[in-house]
Amino acid sequence: MEWSEAEYLDCLRSERRGYAWVMRHHGGLTPPQAGEAALKRYPYEPDDAPFRGLIFHDEAWHWAMLVIHGDRYVVERPELASPSDAYRALE
Repeated sequence: MEWSEAEYLDCLRSERRGYAWVMRHHGGLTPPQAGEAALKRYPYEPDDAPFRGLIFHDEAWHWAMLVIHGDRYVVERPELASPSDAYRALE
């Protein structure tokens, strides 16, 4: 997919915000820790990176839940399989 720089940056900001929110509300991180985790999970990729934006194929909720609860979170915590209404309200 071709991204304009503005589209890519908007998506990056949105996913970082969502990831940090999940890490605070479900992972128990402080706001600074959650922000740092989001920056680490969603680093800026230059426009010539071969798979720029590939991480966006799953939303931040999923990536954060994998870190917090592991790769079986959907089976072991089915109530977390879909993002919460509070998370959705971030959009």
